Amino acid sequence: MERAGDRVTKKTFGMHITPVTSPVQPDKFIGYHTGVDMEIFPEEFEDEVPVRAVCAGKLVLKKNATGYGGVAVEACQLEGKPVSILYGHLRLASIKKKTGDKVEAGEVIGRLGKDKSSETDGARKHLHLSIHTGPKNELKGYTQAAENLSEWLDPCRYSCCRS
Repeated sequence: MERAGDRVTKKTFGMHITPVTSPVQPDKFIGYHTGVDMEIFPEEFEDEVPVRAVCAGKLVLKKNATGYGGVAVEACQLEGKPVSILYGHLRLASIKKKTGDKVEAGEVIGRLGKDKSSETDGARKHLHLSIHTGPKNELKGYTQAAENLSEWLDPCRYSCCRS
């Protein structure tokens, strides 16, 4: 996303979330956040906000998922190791690629879903971006134990979070 570094303002990688301490209210989740949430800017509330692929790879999953609405998962390599990248809260119909299709780094993979709709599973309009190590398609947005965060990479270590 454009100006990605300016968008990670609420839920960061590894942040412990509870319904009481969450920077997003109301919140029903408990655990350590496995990715980053990239917020929209106020002027984008009604806009089609494109989400670009972090790296070159292959689209391996495209579906509606509880907690996200529309989800795309891309398999690729970062630092020479296989990873799966989850893009959550997308408008499913905006994902033009089919599973198995190649994706280029920087290519639009989809567009954010409408605020508080089935496209976002009732959540605010934002992107949940997580990077899971290995080839497994892991859809968890939270893990209950801090030591399990070692299975994920902080997306802000990569160019996706730099302005």
